[in-house]
Formats: sequence, C-alpha cells, structure tokens
Amino acid sequence: MNFEKKLKNEKILVTGGAGFIGSNLCEKLLEMNNEVVCLDNFATGKKKNIDPLLTNDRFTFVKGDIRVMDDCRKAVKGVKYVLHQAALGSVPRSINDPITSNETNVNGFLNMLIASRDEGVTRFVYAASSSTYGDSKGLPKVEDVIGKPLSPYAVTKYVNELYADVFANTYGIETIGLRYFNVFGRKQDPDGAYAAVIPKFVGQFMKGESPTINGDGNYSRDFTYIDNVLQANVLSLVTENKEAINTVYNVAYGDRNTLNDLVQYIKECLSEYDSSIKQIDVEYGANRIGDIPHSLASIEKAKELLGYNPKFSLQEGLKEAIKWYWNNI
Repeated sequence: MNFEKKLKNEKILVTGGAGFIGSNLCEKLLEMNNEVVCLDNFATGKKKNIDPLLTNDRFTFVKGDIRVMDDCRKAVKGVKYVLHQAALGSVPRSINDPITSNETNVNGFLNMLIASRDEGVTRFVYAASSSTYGDSKGLPKVEDVIGKPLSPYAVTKYVNELYADVFANTYGIETIGLRYFNVFGRKQDPDGAYAAVIPKFVGQFMKGESPTINGDGNYSRDFTYIDNVLQANVLSLVTENKEAINTVYNVAYGDRNTLNDLVQYIKECLSEYDSSIKQIDVEYGANRIGDIPHSLASIEKAKELLGYNPKFSLQEGLKEAIKWYWNNI
C-alpha cells in the first residue's frame, strides 16, 4: 500500500499497546520502520502480546496508567503521533462498574490529550466506538447522525469525541476519531468475563463446548477484521487532507451478519481443523442489557476523505483469525 511509504522513522506512542488492537498496531508500525513507545498497565492488555517486540531496539515499553498524569507525560515525551487505544472496553463491564470505566475512558483520555498538547504532539488519533450511535434506528450508521447512549461505556466514548473536538478547536492539536465496529482478529483474548463474541465462541468450540448466543441470534453486527483497522489508523496518521482532520470516521467493513450466521461461519472454518466441531449446537439466552439490535456502518466518509479501502470481509477475516487461534491457544 503506497500510503505506508509516507510513515517511517517517526516516533509514535500507542497507548494500550499491549492490548488486542494496540499490540497489532505496535507490530505494524515497527514493520514500517518507526520508533514505537507502548504504554500499558496490563489491566486488560497482556505482556505476551508484546513479548516478541521487547528485543527490538526501536520499541520502548512504559508500564503506566493513563489515569496517572505523570505516566502520560513520560510516555509522550518526544513523540510526534499518538494512537490512543487505551480504554476499558465492554458494555457489560461498564454497566457493572461505571466508575472505573469513566475514570479510565474519560479522565484517562483527558490526561492523554493534555499531555499530548503540552508535548506538542502533531496528531492524536483515538479509538472511538460504534456504541456512540446508541438508540439511533437508521441503517447504515452515518457519522453525523447519532442517538442517545445506551450504556455507561457509550457515554464515555462519546465524551471522548467531544473532548477531542474541543482540544482541536481550542488548542490546535489535530485529532481523528475512529469509531470501531466489532473488531476481531489475532491476539484478541478468548477468555475472561468480558471476552468479545468471536474469540469467545471460537475458544468454546475448540474446547468442544456449546456457546450461548444472547437473544435469538438475529441481532446483526458489522464485524471488522483487525487488518482493516490497522489500515484506518495508518491512513489517519499520514493524511494531508485538511478536510480529513478533526473529525470522526466509521471503521468497519460496511456489511452486517447475524449472530446465527456468524456461528455457522465459525463452525465451517473450525471444521477444517476438527470436523467434529460441525456437530456442536449453540444455546440461546436472554438479550444483554445495553445491546443495540443491529449495527451496520456507512464507510463512505472514510473512503472519500482517508482513502480507506477495507480488504477483509467477515468470512475472509475469520479464516485468518481462526488459523491464528488454532496455532496459538
């Protein structure tokens, strides 16, 4: 991809760099010959995600917490770009513990903005969320039309967008928000109470267990493979289009699949490794509080202003992700 040639020999901070998306970003940026600083407190990130990077002399790990301003200032020192991925994800987690979600996702976000402003960071690209669309009924989701948030997590991610806009207008720091839609892929943790649906289901099928779908399985999502997300982040760093800066974008594939469809695709992919998985049935439970029924992104804005061109559909991404899971868990 030609746009990648524009980004090399830069010093870039990835917050939450030991997490699923963050660690993939760290790898990608190092492959492109950049200097990468990773900030993480291992609240949800994993040391094993960055272990292979620790011997790279262009990689620096800072163990710290975005809720602590001194840690933010230390991590951002001498950095030109920030990719802010650090957050406490998960709608259910935020419903169970809204205070910690707010402290991390709002106070931590503000700390990073202030530290970046004071350090003279050129551009601050941050992980926004499709949860911001809340109760809006229209499909596909278009950036300028949102509803009321349905969870504390959604509130925190919308506040991020408001703060980023204010900092861009007041202090002149360039900001770009990327509203991720159901990202999946290598290094996404299949375990834990708040595991995302794809790694959780893959892990359960691999153990011979029956996954439980929340609801009747007809809720739909715009599942987005990790490599599409990496592309959007790199494009956000290199764009010189003034119209493309200080705004937000949907980052998705632009298609939707029901959870019932998802399960069938997962079983088909896994059955290539173990044919008995095809015989495992799923179970159905209650709908989750705070879940939206359907999610589908318009990616026209990102295509037009960033040159975004996602390469991996759900099925194509699942093949890659399941190959990784089969060999690594």
